[in-house]
Amino acid sequence: MSELRWDPLKANWAIITEGRSRRPQDFLAPREKLAVTACPFCYGREQKTPPEIYALRPDGSAPNQPGWQVRVIPNKFPALQIEGELDSRAHGLYDRMNGIGAHEIIIEHPDHQRDMADLNGAEIGEVFKAFRARMIDLRNDLRFRYLFAFKNHGIEAAVNVPHSHSQLIAVPLVPPMISTELAICREYYERKERCLICDLLHQERQEKSRVIRDDGNFLVYAPYASSFPFELRIAPLQHGHDFTAQTDQQLMALGDAMSDTLKRLRAALRDPPYSFILHTAPPIHPRKGRPEYWGSLTFDYHWHIELAPKLTKVAGFEWGTGFHMNPTPPEEAADFLRNVDLELIR
Repeated sequence: MSELRWDPLKANWAIITEGRSRRPQDFLAPREKLAVTACPFCYGREQKTPPEIYALRPDGSAPNQPGWQVRVIPNKFPALQIEGELDSRAHGLYDRMNGIGAHEIIIEHPDHQRDMADLNGAEIGEVFKAFRARMIDLRNDLRFRYLFAFKNHGIEAAVNVPHSHSQLIAVPLVPPMISTELAICREYYERKERCLICDLLHQERQEKSRVIRDDGNFLVYAPYASSFPFELRIAPLQHGHDFTAQTDQQLMALGDAMSDTLKRLRAALRDPPYSFILHTAPPIHPRKGRPEYWGSLTFDYHWHIELAPKLTKVAGFEWGTGFHMNPTPPEEAADFLRNVDLELIR
């Protein structure tokens, strides 16, 4: 029989569809490749992009030329513009504001042929250090209420430049999904004086059936009420609300966890398209008339990464109800990823 499962962090239900269950091999299909004849993110083409705003240059080379390992640039076609004022205003019963924000590209490696799954833990750790550096800088702008770092991989995940890269978007309001998560964590803390995500991690480590990797620093697991097949969460075992407070050592450990996870997914599902998103605390900008607004944030929220391969499509039922149908129980997904042939990921 199928099950409806409740996710206390997301405040929504997922339907685990017994009888329509699909195993990893059921998702194997040829993957489309996007061809670009002159990639603007490659070595020697630095002048084809806007000037860099951050770069890791081990050889001490000058900006905007070869020699970098990680490079961050403004998006040439940004979703939001950094110049201007918000001008929040009413439009009848609606609200509107100017499209103010920031939109940056993190080029993860100069080698066009290497995806993030090809990078080792230290290399991915440097990418996360770039996330941290840019988020620390952008949160100084009081117009920005949330900083959203994410990565898409594969044509099915809406990638239009095949060179491996991530993105960072600063927005002038807290996105509704994040607002819900923040409110749930705050309410849980008010009732129990404990972090909800810390409690979830403790339970997952006890039950073990959905855990893929536990290195004592980060837990990689399939959420109990996974909305998508092979959906995963990566969370630090040490409580922390703010990703930008992570040390270099912690980001290197996160790089190891992400490298291992992506290699397992690639081996299990033949390089599936996927997206991952970083959920972290918003900048603690003062709220007019609400001095207590962020009072418990450091105790109640716990940053984490959510990752989901693009293996199924959202159709009318999901769109209309908010319920997602997941044909692969998270326990099966976790078991398969735990036991994937390690020779295939070397």
